[in-house]
Amino acid sequence: MHFEFRRHVGAISPVTNAVTFRVDRLVETPTRNASADLSHLIDPSYEYHSPRELRWHLADRLGLAPAAVRLKEAA
Repeated sequence: MHFEFRRHVGAISPVTNAVTFRVDRLVETPTRNASADLSHLIDPSYEYHSPRELRWHLADRLGLAPAAVRLKEAA
């Protein structure tokens, strides 16, 4: 599955001291002619540390292997 996400400005993690981000919008990129907004599948208040963490979260949520999830940040 292919997804595109739009990043929302996050904060500095007090644990890792790294910049985090929230997902503003998550869209399954079209495999046909339509795209599906799947923002409801994730918690919009969660602070992700990396796109890789988001990919693993989506894979777990959808019951897929992480390698089956493709993720791209919207421009």
